Amino acid sequence: MNPTDPTLSAAETTRYSRHLRLPEIGLAGQHKLKAARVLVVGCGGLGCPVLQYLAAAGVGTLGLLDFDTVDESNLQRQVLYGPADVGRPKAVVAAEKLRSQNPFIALQVHQELLTAANALSLFGGYDLVLDCSDNFATRYLVSDACVVLSKPLVFGAIFKFEGQVTVFNYQNGPTYRCLHPVPPAPGEAPNCAQIGVLGVLPGLLGTMQAAEALKIILEIGEVLSGRLLLVDALSMRFQTIRFRPVAANQQLTKLATDYAAFCSEAPLAAAPVRAPEITADELKEWQHAGRPLVLLDVREPHEHARRSIGGQLLPLGQLAARLAEIEAGVPVVVHCASGVRSQQAARLLREKGFADVYSLRNGLADY
Repeated sequence: MNPTDPTLSAAETTRYSRHLRLPEIGLAGQHKLKAARVLVVGCGGLGCPVLQYLAAAGVGTLGLLDFDTVDESNLQRQVLYGPADVGRPKAVVAAEKLRSQNPFIALQVHQELLTAANALSLFGGYDLVLDCSDNFATRYLVSDACVVLSKPLVFGAIFKFEGQVTVFNYQNGPTYRCLHPVPPAPGEAPNCAQIGVLGVLPGLLGTMQAAEALKIILEIGEVLSGRLLLVDALSMRFQTIRFRPVAANQQLTKLATDYAAFCSEAPLAAAPVRAPEITADELKEWQHAGRPLVLLDVREPHEHARRSIGGQLLPLGQLAARLAEIEAGVPVVVHCASGVRSQQAARLLREKGFADVYSLRNGLADY
């Protein structure tokens, strides 16, 4: 059996018969799937369902990029692995399971750490990339590499009971930096190991990523480019938020040298002086009393769309360039999701001459 042979064998025709019956796919579409070369970055919670469904669908060449090993705590949600796999490399184990699932596809294992030095060479051999990683440094690196190489990127992320899916860099569409111009500060977005995650959530979001990948390969349907799909598993509510491209973020020609430093994951030389804080109860008292103030939300538009307590939206990454939009002469109360970005914003405002500035302690978590 030759996974690179563009024709379908009799056994493959039987296996993919339900695809072949769909007018939107048919034989021509299944040939497209077999000819496709797709790289999956991360073989963890999101990567497991992505890989299983792309393999089952007949994507001809799947690249598995992961440097981690299976941990017992992974078994609650990473469904490609079992107790016997603990301690073994995820990419190697996943490839073994996928070969058993579908012998008609080719699997390329990249058991190495993704860096700015190897990203372009790794991505160069693939048509499409899926980001199933779990940290911001990798997300910015993956996105930038796809922009430099002009490759579409299917993105997924999960947080406790919530998740999001979108497609970046597709037919001149927006990139990851268009949605997230600046990374969150350390502590602003803890990972699954710190806060936990609902076991079925990556399965829900990962299958959506796989669906977007198949649509891109098959050139069917409406791709989630410029649209961020938000999923709340607790209420089972889905919301779509539109976002626009930013030309400067679509024209990268090279990668940054240190993505960990860019995302502030490197140790800080010294802790900055904290800005004055106000509690949620104190802010409510001010508002109830009708005290003049500027309530400033420094989150991103998609966060604001999900929950807002009023006031003026001015994302942290745009704050320095839009200071003139903030009313002078009255107290400014800055808030974000947890109080980390608002501290950064409050310090910036004080440095720029705003004297009466407060950060909402713990952000919306306490409001």
